[in-house]
Amino acid sequence: MQLSKTEEQIMELIWKNEKVFLKDLIDCFPEPKPATTTIATLLKRMQDKGFVGYTLFGNSRQYYPLVEKTDYFSKHVKGIIKNYFGDSALQFASFFTTTSNLTTSELEDLKKIIDLEIKRKRK
Repeated sequence: MQLSKTEEQIMELIWKNEKVFLKDLIDCFPEPKPATTTIATLLKRMQDKGFVGYTLFGNSRQYYPLVEKTDYFSKHVKGIIKNYFGDSALQFASFFTTTSNLTTSELEDLKKIIDLEIKRKRK
């Protein structure tokens, strides 16, 4: 299951803060601030999707992530690879390296990461 762009924005704030109250989430937004009811509705949807949980403190809810950021984005990237690159990570990597304007230094860093992963998998 995926999040909308706004839900992802809220989720980023929850991942960053680990635990956060509704008021604190709203304070993170620039002016004009979104309505409390709008954020509360989005949090309810995110809860229904299984992305956030909460702990009650009196009348206030402290929200926390139920899904790790790396897990969410890993599934998202896997979906992109499956839907746009014929389920081929190699085609995705080729596309990424040729179209993302990486510098020589960034490509060398990427190569080091790949070399380390090759060594790890050979063990």
